[in-house]
Amino acid sequence: MPNILHIETSTNVCSVALSQNGVILFEKKSFEGPSHAALLGVFAEEAVNYLKQKGERPDAVAVSSGPGSYTGLRIGVSLAKGLCFGYDIPLIAVPTLDILAYQAIRKNQRNPDYLYCAMLDARRMEVYSALYDSNLAPLRETQAEIIDENSYRTLLETQKICFFGNGAAKCKNSIQSENALFLEDIHPLATEMVTLAEAAWEKKAFADTAYFDPYYLKDFVATVAKNKVLGNQ
Repeated sequence: MPNILHIETSTNVCSVALSQNGVILFEKKSFEGPSHAALLGVFAEEAVNYLKQKGERPDAVAVSSGPGSYTGLRIGVSLAKGLCFGYDIPLIAVPTLDILAYQAIRKNQRNPDYLYCAMLDARRMEVYSALYDSNLAPLRETQAEIIDENSYRTLLETQKICFFGNGAAKCKNSIQSENALFLEDIHPLATEMVTLAEAAWEKKAFADTAYFDPYYLKDFVATVAKNKVLGNQ
């Protein structure tokens, strides 16, 4: 397996990790954000220097692809692209909600009784969300939605659902059900990208470095309208 440098900057958390054969060799993270502009380059340089001391170099860069903060993602993706061009290595894009869901499923011990709903805050009662089963298979792709007392009501009548991510806490008062479980301390982190990025490496599922653009938390109203037209809500 390759040396992969992982970059996650979709929220206020700034994190970098380095993995080899599924083992995390190096990790740096900061929750004191937003601090991506000041810290990301330092973290990445330390990771690359760690490899250089072993006479090695990165084989790929994995970056969180959103949805997420416009500024955070721009900083992360710009650095990732620069490293990919500089080392002539592939870029791996890992969806932010997949990163959250992987962590939540792992921490909940892959409980098959639950579905897993990752949520990123998009202001007020608005979130970007995606729904997964306990094997991280997507049951509903990422979509923008406005949370109210009817959200997920039908599903929750028969199905237990774990909600998590920085958009989940504000939904507790609206999504009230014995089948709703809200998981705390689930953050998009570079260390949680390792398994997902290595799976992409095996499949050679690489992003086009020159043209890749992340999924920003923007144009929420337009996205909700589009989802309704397509029947996603």
